[in-house]
Amino acid sequence: MRISTRARYGLRLMIEIAANSGKGPIYLKEIAKNIDVSEKYLSQIIIPLKGKCLINTYGGAHSGYILGRSSSEIKLKEIVEILEGDLNLIDCVNNTSVCGKVNTCVTRDIWAKLGEKISEFLNSFTLEDLLRLQKEKAEDMVMYGI
Repeated sequence: MRISTRARYGLRLMIEIAANSGKGPIYLKEIAKNIDVSEKYLSQIIIPLKGKCLINTYGGAHSGYILGRSSSEIKLKEIVEILEGDLNLIDCVNNTSVCGKVNTCVTRDIWAKLGEKISEFLNSFTLEDLLRLQKEKAEDMVMYGI
Protein backbone atom coordinates (compact mmCIF):
# COMPACT_ATOMS: atom_id res chain seq x y z
CA MET A 1 0.00 0.00 0.00
CA ARG A 2 1.26 3.43 -0.90
CA ILE A 3 -0.13 6.90 -0.40
CA SER A 4 0.12 8.87 -3.64
CA THR A 5 1.94 12.15 -4.12
CA ARG A 6 -1.51 13.67 -4.53
CA ALA A 7 -2.33 13.02 -0.85
CA ARG A 8 1.19 13.76 0.41
CA TYR A 9 1.44 17.05 -1.44
CA GLY A 10 -2.18 17.84 -0.62
CA LEU A 11 -1.43 17.60 3.09
CA ARG A 12 1.63 19.80 2.66
CA LEU A 13 -0.46 22.31 0.71
CA MET A 14 -3.11 22.37 3.45
CA ILE A 15 -0.46 22.83 6.16
CA GLU A 16 1.01 25.76 4.23
CA ILE A 17 -2.40 27.43 3.86
CA ALA A 18 -3.13 26.80 7.55
CA ALA A 19 0.26 28.23 8.56
CA ASN A 20 -0.64 31.40 6.69
CA SER A 21 -4.02 31.67 8.42
CA GLY A 22 -4.72 35.13 9.77
CA LYS A 23 -2.31 36.74 7.30
CA GLY A 24 -4.73 36.78 4.40
CA PRO A 25 -4.84 34.64 1.27
CA ILE A 26 -1.66 32.89 0.16
CA TYR A 27 -0.91 32.55 -3.55
CA LEU A 28 -0.46 29.16 -5.15
CA LYS A 29 2.88 30.28 -6.56
CA GLU A 30 4.11 30.99 -3.03
CA ILE A 31 2.81 27.66 -1.72
CA ALA A 32 4.52 25.81 -4.59
CA LYS A 33 7.81 27.53 -3.81
CA ASN A 34 7.54 26.92 -0.07
CA ILE A 35 6.77 23.19 -0.35
CA ASP A 36 8.87 22.60 -3.48
CA VAL A 37 6.07 21.21 -5.65
CA SER A 38 5.12 22.45 -9.11
CA GLU A 39 2.38 25.05 -9.21
CA LYS A 40 0.73 23.15 -12.08
CA TYR A 41 0.46 19.97 -10.00
CA LEU A 42 -0.86 21.87 -6.98
CA SER A 43 -3.49 23.55 -9.15
CA GLN A 44 -4.91 20.08 -9.87
CA ILE A 45 -4.76 18.97 -6.23
CA ILE A 46 -6.53 22.10 -5.03
CA ILE A 47 -9.64 21.52 -7.17
CA PRO A 48 -11.23 18.73 -5.08
CA LEU A 49 -10.23 20.47 -1.83
CA LYS A 50 -12.06 23.60 -2.99
CA GLY A 51 -14.98 21.46 -4.14
CA LYS A 52 -15.38 20.10 -0.60
CA CYS A 53 -15.00 23.62 0.87
CA LEU A 54 -11.75 22.90 2.72
CA ILE A 55 -10.20 25.80 0.83
CA ASN A 56 -11.70 29.12 -0.26
CA THR A 57 -10.44 31.22 -3.16
CA TYR A 58 -9.95 34.97 -3.21
CA GLY A 59 -9.29 37.17 -6.21
CA GLY A 60 -9.91 35.43 -9.53
CA ALA A 61 -7.65 33.39 -11.80
CA HIS A 62 -4.37 34.01 -9.97
CA SER A 63 -6.02 34.13 -6.61
CA GLY A 64 -4.95 33.39 -3.12
CA TYR A 65 -6.27 30.69 -0.84
CA ILE A 66 -7.45 30.44 2.74
CA LEU A 67 -8.88 27.58 4.76
CA GLY A 68 -12.61 27.01 4.44
CA ARG A 69 -12.79 26.08 8.13
CA SER A 70 -10.60 26.37 11.17
CA SER A 71 -7.52 24.13 11.15
CA SER A 72 -8.81 22.56 14.38
CA GLU A 73 -11.94 21.37 12.52
CA ILE A 74 -10.19 19.74 9.56
CA LYS A 75 -9.26 16.11 10.15
CA LEU A 76 -6.46 14.49 8.15
CA LYS A 77 -8.82 11.66 7.22
CA GLU A 78 -11.06 14.13 5.41
CA ILE A 79 -8.17 15.52 3.37
CA VAL A 80 -6.76 12.10 2.48
CA GLU A 81 -10.18 10.70 1.51
CA ILE A 82 -10.85 13.68 -0.75
CA LEU A 83 -7.53 13.16 -2.52
CA GLU A 84 -7.19 9.35 -2.42
CA GLY A 85 -10.78 8.16 -2.27
CA ASP A 86 -12.03 5.45 0.03
CA LEU A 87 -9.42 4.32 2.58
CA ASN A 88 -10.37 0.64 2.46
CA LEU A 89 -7.50 -1.42 1.13
CA ILE A 90 -9.47 -3.89 -0.98
CA ASP A 91 -12.65 -3.59 -3.03
CA CYS A 92 -14.66 -6.31 -1.30
CA VAL A 93 -14.75 -4.40 2.00
CA ASN A 94 -17.25 -1.91 0.57
CA ASN A 95 -18.59 -3.94 -2.33
CA THR A 96 -19.38 -7.50 -1.31
CA SER A 97 -20.52 -8.36 -4.84
CA VAL A 98 -16.94 -8.38 -6.18
CA CYS A 99 -16.17 -11.70 -4.51
CA GLY A 100 -18.25 -14.74 -3.67
CA LYS A 101 -16.13 -15.54 -0.61
CA VAL A 102 -16.79 -12.42 1.47
CA ASN A 103 -18.73 -14.34 4.12
CA THR A 104 -15.99 -16.90 4.72
CA CYS A 105 -12.79 -15.00 3.87
CA VAL A 106 -10.74 -14.24 6.96
CA THR A 107 -8.22 -12.15 5.01
CA ARG A 108 -11.03 -9.76 4.04
CA ASP A 109 -11.71 -9.30 7.76
CA ILE A 110 -8.04 -8.44 8.36
CA TRP A 111 -8.00 -5.88 5.52
CA ALA A 112 -11.25 -4.38 6.79
CA LYS A 113 -9.84 -4.02 10.31
CA LEU A 114 -6.62 -2.51 8.99
CA GLY A 115 -8.65 -0.01 6.96
CA GLU A 116 -10.60 0.90 10.11
CA LYS A 117 -7.35 1.47 12.03
CA ILE A 118 -5.98 3.69 9.27
CA SER A 119 -9.22 5.70 9.29
CA GLU A 120 -9.20 5.99 13.08
CA PHE A 121 -5.55 7.07 13.08
CA LEU A 122 -6.02 9.76 10.42
CA ASN A 123 -9.20 10.91 12.13
CA SER A 124 -7.29 11.41 15.39
CA PHE A 125 -5.25 14.28 13.89
CA THR A 126 -6.34 17.73 12.75
CA LEU A 127 -4.55 20.21 10.56
CA GLU A 128 -3.91 22.21 13.72
CA ASP A 129 -2.09 19.19 15.21
CA LEU A 130 0.20 19.10 12.17
CA LEU A 131 0.91 22.82 12.51
CA ARG A 132 1.90 22.26 16.13
CA LEU A 133 4.13 19.32 15.19
CA GLN A 134 5.74 21.36 12.41
CA LYS A 135 6.50 24.17 14.86
CA GLU A 136 8.02 21.69 17.32
CA LYS A 137 10.24 20.22 14.60
CA ALA A 138 11.41 23.71 13.59
CA GLU A 139 12.21 24.54 17.21
CA ASP A 140 14.15 21.27 17.59
CA MET A 141 16.16 22.06 14.46
CA VAL A 142 17.10 25.44 15.89
CA MET A 143 17.91 23.94 19.28
CA TYR A 144 20.18 21.29 17.80
CA GLY A 145 21.63 23.52 15.08
CA ILE A 146 20.31 21.38 12.24
